[in-house]
Amino acid sequence: MASYPLNPRDPGDPFLGFWRERHLCTLTTLRPDGTPHVVPVGVTYEPGAGLARVIADGASRKVRNVLAAGPDGTAAAVCQVDGRRWATLEGRATVSRDPGRVAEAVRRYAERYGRTPAPKQSRVVIEIALAAAMGNP
Repeated sequence: MASYPLNPRDPGDPFLGFWRERHLCTLTTLRPDGTPHVVPVGVTYEPGAGLARVIADGASRKVRNVLAAGPDGTAAAVCQVDGRRWATLEGRATVSRDPGRVAEAVRRYAERYGRTPAPKQSRVVIEIALAAAMGNP
């Protein structure tokens, strides 16, 4: 049974459990011309803060898409699928280069995906302030 919309800060145990599993996800951002750019990524989800995070290279297209929208960011979505199970988080994406925020994103990535990415000087974090959640976990 599909369930949407859900409160991304309190979506229920099945939804949270699905996001605790290790899954490759997709991130959808908008290019400056308005067309969607969809790429595979690792995503972490912090429901209490209403935040999803994606670590990325600061020169990547996904980061450039978010930055091109200006300081208020842009609409973005992350999604994961496993057979018939799926979950999507939507919100406003911004980019942070703050070392503490990047380190927290890397820590959460390592916790979810079981490996710490090699240090990278150009690493940033895309933070998505969540406005909606939906899925069939």
